[in-house]
Amino acid sequence: MAVSFFQRPCAHLFISIIIIFTFPTPPSTFSLSTLPLQIAPKPLSTQRQHSSISTLLIWLERKRNMEKMIYTVQVEEGIPGKDGNPSVGPVYRNALAKDGFPPLETDMRTSWDVFRVAAEKYSGNRMLGWREFIQGKAGPYIWKSYKEVYEEVLQIGSAMRQLGAQPGSRIGIYGPNCPQWVIAMQACNGFNFICVPLYDTLGSGSIDYIVDHAEIEIVLVHEKKLNTLFSDCACARTLKAIVSFGSATRDDAEDPSKVGLNVYSWNELLKMGRDHPSEPCSPKPNDLCTIMYTSGTSGTPKGVMITHEALATYVRGVDLYMDLFEDKMTVDDVFLSFLPLAHILDRVIEEYFFHKGASVGYYQGDINALRDDLMELKPTLFVGVPRVFERVHEGIQKALSELRPLRRMIFNALYNHKLSWMRSGYAHSKASPLADFLAFSKVKARLGGRVRLLISGGAPLSNDIEEFLRVTSCAHFSQGYGLTETCGVSTIGYPDDMSLVGTVGVAATFTELRLEEVPEMGYDPLAQPSRGEICVRGKTLFSGYYKDPDLNNQVIVDGWFHTGDIGEMRPDGVLKIIDRKKNIFKLSQGEYVAAEYLEKIYCFCSIIEDIWVYGDSYRSVLIAVVAPHVDNTMKWAEKNGHKGSFVRICALDDFKSHILQELRAIGVRNKLRGFEMIRGVVVEPVPFDIERDLVTPTMKKKRSQMRKYYQVFNWFKKKWKTSNMKLKKMYFCLTIKRFVTYNDPVLTLFIISVSVKN
Repeated sequence: MAVSFFQRPCAHLFISIIIIFTFPTPPSTFSLSTLPLQIAPKPLSTQRQHSSISTLLIWLERKRNMEKMIYTVQVEEGIPGKDGNPSVGPVYRNALAKDGFPPLETDMRTSWDVFRVAAEKYSGNRMLGWREFIQGKAGPYIWKSYKEVYEEVLQIGSAMRQLGAQPGSRIGIYGPNCPQWVIAMQACNGFNFICVPLYDTLGSGSIDYIVDHAEIEIVLVHEKKLNTLFSDCACARTLKAIVSFGSATRDDAEDPSKVGLNVYSWNELLKMGRDHPSEPCSPKPNDLCTIMYTSGTSGTPKGVMITHEALATYVRGVDLYMDLFEDKMTVDDVFLSFLPLAHILDRVIEEYFFHKGASVGYYQGDINALRDDLMELKPTLFVGVPRVFERVHEGIQKALSELRPLRRMIFNALYNHKLSWMRSGYAHSKASPLADFLAFSKVKARLGGRVRLLISGGAPLSNDIEEFLRVTSCAHFSQGYGLTETCGVSTIGYPDDMSLVGTVGVAATFTELRLEEVPEMGYDPLAQPSRGEICVRGKTLFSGYYKDPDLNNQVIVDGWFHTGDIGEMRPDGVLKIIDRKKNIFKLSQGEYVAAEYLEKIYCFCSIIEDIWVYGDSYRSVLIAVVAPHVDNTMKWAEKNGHKGSFVRICALDDFKSHILQELRAIGVRNKLRGFEMIRGVVVEPVPFDIERDLVTPTMKKKRSQMRKYYQVFNWFKKKWKTSNMKLKKMYFCLTIKRFVTYNDPVLTLFIISVSVKN
């Protein structure tokens, strides 16, 4: 007697898998009710929840009844411009602060309070971890408890008092992330010294400039950076002492006799503090906590002054934000610190972890060994700039490309299946447990296996990579936006809301946002879509630039900090970064680039007449459009045996390579940093002109117009490479249309050459 497939025992397992694959976990185990103003689905009977058909009905009912989540409130209307003043858009605030900014807790009004309270409450918890090298190989993580760190903080602070530091003294910290860095920082907090981070990526001579400008009295430095500090003795004018993080002393420094400074090891400083103990000098909320130097338009760093209250307010704001979610942070959470502590992002994250009694482990100092640190530490929070997540994405894509076609097809099917459920409103953990089990748990394993939250900051992350990581990481994913001047966080995204992909979220808890008109770029906050310069106001704003009142008056107007970034604001207060107002932009690794400054330097190259430097926050390198110098170009062609017109010479690959070599030589000669080097060029035989609307009558570059112009031209050039004659004819007509629009002589030659070939 034949047995039907559905009567076979294996069929029950097969059908169960299909049901699990087709439908996510029933909404009875899924709740977004903790999110602000979220309308949860209606409760349904248990019997219905366990039926696959009812599961679909539940989802349909949820889709009908769920209202849009509200993250922000509008607290002021937009104002049209008049009497020479620009228009401004509506003012948005986080829904957590709809009735005004929440008050701070009475025992947490300074950065020192945050650490002191945590040290008392979580004295036995692991706080700071690091790896020691054994026979050249990094060993397991070693930990200091909150109690141990607190005792060392008091000793280091007492020793600095013994060396002559007083409340308000500027103390420099120079080196990679490590426990000594944080202990020195907390000692500054506890004894009311002003912490001044030092780092050399700001360019040649930046260390000497910051030490001199901030009038730093003591520098605590990693032993590997000791000789760098001594290399320019001008910084010794204001210094009283130098302290090595390790065992290095004055005898280990290169030619220390010419400096005439006392150099102490870390252990010597600890002993000095034990022998001469001092009571902490608790700062007041408005006292200056740190001066963080960031890039300036002319290459000169600018000192951002941040108060104790601003940092404590940040911690309170994150606390209120995290309280919205069921998945709470605990003392068992672990953060892998590898972004520079000298930058605001890593510092404020560590401040919050200390507040919660959680653990921070430091990478071994080699970014190429970060994967090894991830596997050893197994963090629950991973924070990076877009370039880091781009590498993670590239690694996963490479692994996928090596799979057999069938396995790759299954992965893609699981990806699209889970993505569709996430887009319909389900949390990542409930959208498809089967897909997570079969495929995506392997992606999570690449990040250590325990990660619960991924955060991208420093620059915008591409939509494709953000969506990919939201689906495959088996963790919450969020983007944010902020600057050193806003204490790191101006906006924050919400996990599991796919409508926020490609945005930087909404105003943070203690922040207000609005857009301001930029008429020269055509951005109007009262138009649709609402676009303009992002302006920030709130409790976490910086106090100003150190010793630069003129710059303060330029960027802070009526309490609003003008960021220089161009944003697009949705009607619900969700923000997207789309441009830069000034000729400064940020690369994907978080480094700022001053385009005009670089163009002035590169114009010293004799082979070029003019140059336009371009980059954006989705790439890690710079490219340029170069208008060559006619006479020098023809001399090069004759010398190298090339014949033809100027336009034909400009099309030669050899000539392009020569220009790149010359630009690199100029960059090396002027000590430009690696990310400021030009990595690719487009050779433009026609000078930038008014006729194509590329420059103003005063010959200033219209950068937004140049970007549009050369992106369109590059698109047509790529399209011509197709072998499909129908497509070529279509692109030919579009090219003719563009020629009419721009009156472009370069495209005229391009059209002629294509016509001859075809």
